[in-house]
Amino acid sequence: MSEYTPTIGLEIHAELKTQTKMFCDSLNDPNETRPNINVCPVCMAHPGTLPVVNKEAVKQVLRVGTAIQGRLADYTEFDRKNYFYPDLPKGYQISQYAFPLISGGVLNGVSITRIHLEEDAARTQHGSGNFSLIDFNRAGLPLMELVTEPCIHDAKTASAFASELQRLLRALGAGDANMEQGQMRVEANISISKDSTLGTKVEVKNLNSFKSVEKAIAFELVRQEELLERGERIVQETRGWDDVKNITFSQRIKEDSQQYRYFPDPDIPKFHLSRIPEFSHDALKASLPELPWERRARYLSLGLKPDDAETLLMDDVYALFFDTQLSSVLTDRTDIQFGINYLLTDIRGASAGVQELARLQGTVFIEVIKLLRSGDISSRGGKDLIAILLKEGGSPKELAKKHGLLQMKDTEAISKIADEVMTENPQVVADLKAGKLGAVKFLLGAGMKKSKGSVNPTELEKIILEKLAGGSN
Repeated sequence: MSEYTPTIGLEIHAELKTQTKMFCDSLNDPNETRPNINVCPVCMAHPGTLPVVNKEAVKQVLRVGTAIQGRLADYTEFDRKNYFYPDLPKGYQISQYAFPLISGGVLNGVSITRIHLEEDAARTQHGSGNFSLIDFNRAGLPLMELVTEPCIHDAKTASAFASELQRLLRALGAGDANMEQGQMRVEANISISKDSTLGTKVEVKNLNSFKSVEKAIAFELVRQEELLERGERIVQETRGWDDVKNITFSQRIKEDSQQYRYFPDPDIPKFHLSRIPEFSHDALKASLPELPWERRARYLSLGLKPDDAETLLMDDVYALFFDTQLSSVLTDRTDIQFGINYLLTDIRGASAGVQELARLQGTVFIEVIKLLRSGDISSRGGKDLIAILLKEGGSPKELAKKHGLLQMKDTEAISKIADEVMTENPQVVADLKAGKLGAVKFLLGAGMKKSKGSVNPTELEKIILEKLAGGSN
């Protein structure tokens, strides 16, 4: 066990899902593939243009802050963060420094320092030759930055926090937070120390998946410990993450906030948010939907397995189907668990989309569950019936009859099948009489094959054992 204590803080940027950009009326369209289409003189920083704050972006950040019980700012202002990159058309970024929208709060057990708003940079694309291209569609998009306290001490907690933030943003409709598309970017500040003082902080960027967050932190903790054990010094720097080699690499010496020369943006007015009625705590609270941790608790109270609950939390389409077609209709927890197994295994496993799910709405899926629970169709029959319904829709019972999926319940007919399979397999019967009870499975398989899957295996097994006990065959 290591003698060093890891200390980790996260900085997470998330693009907000608004109609327009942060300070202009250019479209906020992350699906636009044509370069430099959603641009205007404001987001391209033409001389004489003035920014106008996107009210919806401010509201979304305040809703996030309300959800995590943070302190909402009364007074707030925007600042200029000065640094020069080719993808920053102004030569500075409009951000917030001294007066963020949100201070404090807790999410998934992790304390939050602040949440503020800023504008995103453009996207740089490096060519195969000695050149780079810049797409300004992303320049000026509303970007929420959340900074945690340095209170995380392991990689899994860091990854779990980022995952819960993604769920929250999606639940609020504030953003899609798709990490693979760069809509949510995680940076980890990592240090280690043998005592209560913090070690030298190293920032790791380019973490575009929850697995990358875990791997990068784990790698960096080992790297820093090895340096200290060799008597070397840890450099305060920004490092990147190589997803192929699974290593961090040095990018540049880490800047301090003083180097950005923050000062209030003179083109944007100051705001007293408490003077805006829709930004009151009560109004924001009333606008919140069921939050991820509330929904998780509800799913678990219904008897769902933790993994199934997490799957629904990350998939709004199936969560809506579950809430409207199962949990709001069924009262028996066993029925609900029965339904969720088929929903997440057979239906979601078949990549059924909204159109296919529509064929199971109303009473359709509930009827399938009832047929399964009553023993009218087997588990195999249920899978086949669901596949048919997803493709063509219809009445579950009528389709089960049409395709021969209803289980045989005629005792005489089942008894006849039992006689036939026992006569055809004398050695298996002898094994059963010798006490090898597992051999009954062979007879059940033969009976299912003979009946083309229509015989009730439980009833067939019962009759076979009764015949053996009675001495027949």
